[in-house]
Amino acid sequence: MVTFEEAISHFNRDKVWYGWKDIHAERNYDNLDVIDKSVTKPSEEEVNEKILELEFIENRKSNYPQLGEQFDKLFHDINNGTLDNTGEFFTSLKEVKDAYPKEDE
Repeated sequence: MVTFEEAISHFNRDKVWYGWKDIHAERNYDNLDVIDKSVTKPSEEEVNEKILELEFIENRKSNYPQLGEQFDKLFHDINNGTLDNTGEFFTSLKEVKDAYPKEDE
């Protein structure tokens, strides 16, 4: 799960621009304080959209087989003459792409 802090860190990445109004309170949008007044605070909607985007990326990445397993599937598909869309390599990647489709795929 992507945290609120991970999402806001993607805004104005080149500097530390935020802090917390109350350091003991929950780290959420309402507690977000802009330290650097030259920076525009992202809207709560923008932060929530970033969280969804990062969760999508995290889910897609974490569901792909490990690279070693992918290479093994590729080797076996070449060896078995199934290096096409019926082979294990292709179908294992397609399964993830179908479960977490990008807008442009």
